[in-house]
Amino acid sequence: MLETLIFLLVALALALILINSSAKAKHKKELSSLLKHHSAEKNNLQSEIKSHESTITTQSRQLDELSKYQHIVNIAAFADGLKDQANKEYAEVITEVEQIKSIARSDAKGIREKANTILQNANEQSGTIIANANARAEEIAGEALEAKRNADHYDNTIKAMRNIIKGYGDEYLKPTHSLLDDLAEEYGHKEAGVELKKARERSKFMVKNESAATCKYVEVHRRRTAVNFVMDAFNGKVDSILGRVKHDNFGKLEQEIKDAYSIVNNNGKAFRDAIITKEYLDARIEELHWVVRVIVLREEEREEQKRIKEAIREEERARREYEKAIRDAEKEEKMLQKAMEKVRKQFEDASEQEKQKFQQQLDELQSKYEEAELKNQRALSMAQQTKRGHVYIISNIGSFGEDVFKIGLTRRLEPLDRVKELGDASVPFSFDVHAMIHSEDAPALEKELHRTFVDNQMNKVNARKEFFQINISSIKAEIDKQGIETKWTLKAEAAEYRESLAMKSITEVNPN
Repeated sequence: MLETLIFLLVALALALILINSSAKAKHKKELSSLLKHHSAEKNNLQSEIKSHESTITTQSRQLDELSKYQHIVNIAAFADGLKDQANKEYAEVITEVEQIKSIARSDAKGIREKANTILQNANEQSGTIIANANARAEEIAGEALEAKRNADHYDNTIKAMRNIIKGYGDEYLKPTHSLLDDLAEEYGHKEAGVELKKARERSKFMVKNESAATCKYVEVHRRRTAVNFVMDAFNGKVDSILGRVKHDNFGKLEQEIKDAYSIVNNNGKAFRDAIITKEYLDARIEELHWVVRVIVLREEEREEQKRIKEAIREEERARREYEKAIRDAEKEEKMLQKAMEKVRKQFEDASEQEKQKFQQQLDELQSKYEEAELKNQRALSMAQQTKRGHVYIISNIGSFGEDVFKIGLTRRLEPLDRVKELGDASVPFSFDVHAMIHSEDAPALEKELHRTFVDNQMNKVNARKEFFQINISSIKAEIDKQGIETKWTLKAEAAEYRESLAMKSITEVNPN
């Protein structure tokens, strides 16, 4: 019994010693991870802990060797002493750990505050540097922009003066169709007139609300006087320009307005930069564009009326031609019928030898009668079919040069009569016919060919002229693509022209 009690007391003492040893190791590990920057102090502490552990281990071995006959009271007292010593050492370790943590926190706080101070100073300095750089950049950019504006202003002024002195050349020509491209097909000169009125109202409104010109005079009377000076000069010039608008000169007039703007603004610099605004310049140019549109659309409508009247006259000529052809054919039929009746009677009364002669006459008259009947039917059919006609491809090398062709249509019963009319006294030489295309819908075929070769049209202003600068093979290829069969003469004869050249050469060689 006594041995068992002694054994239990010894085991209890050893357990307490081991528990204390485990706690010390745990705090030692925590201390090692938290306080790396205090390595010297940590190493000393670890040495002390190891020394105590060694002592405890030695004492434990001694306890194991205690005599089983030792008094139980002494063993319990010894175990309590060991326990108290372990707790004391544990408390000392905890105290040291807390002190080291406090020192570490204090050092970290100081480092953090110092870093924040440095960062704040750096931010303040960088903000100042950036602000100064931005201010300088804006100053430089403003100076550069102002310099560019001045350079552009003087360039435009010099250009304007040069144009006024030398005149406005072909480089300022602009095709008027560029102004019409954005308009709807049904847009007429009346609708354009309404838009012109709106454009003028916009210009007047800008003058009224004082956005047409600016000036740097502070005093109201001086500023108003300077603004009125540049406004009167500019508007007087623009109104004069708008009075000279034609269907083919808007590019030059547009440049004149821009030049007036440059010169007036240059003169206005003497009055504290009294200048016309860019917005007002654009408004006056927009007026010019609508004036041109009105004129061009009105001219196109006039040309369309001319075309319609010409088509009516051509139709009337064709109608008269058909009617005459019908009358002539009917008259010829009647004459042939009478002649045939007469020959038949003679045939009946003739001898066998003479009948052969009269039969031959009857056959000839019958053939002529059938031809006259066909002419009558053809003329009647042409008169009844308003779209049937011929589309012709003709050229006139002597008058217009190589690779220039006229593509038109005629409803004449004899289409070559129309070609002969075109080669009258208005041109020095006759036209050569390259193709005469019969069509059940001649107007549609003519329109399709004109649309296909619109880029080759010589007169971009008046499409009624119907002349195209293109190779004859390209026209033939388009006709073939549509599946139309017709006879072609690809090489122009130009007989009168070539004969004239030959005679001229002979005259130059033998002047007498």
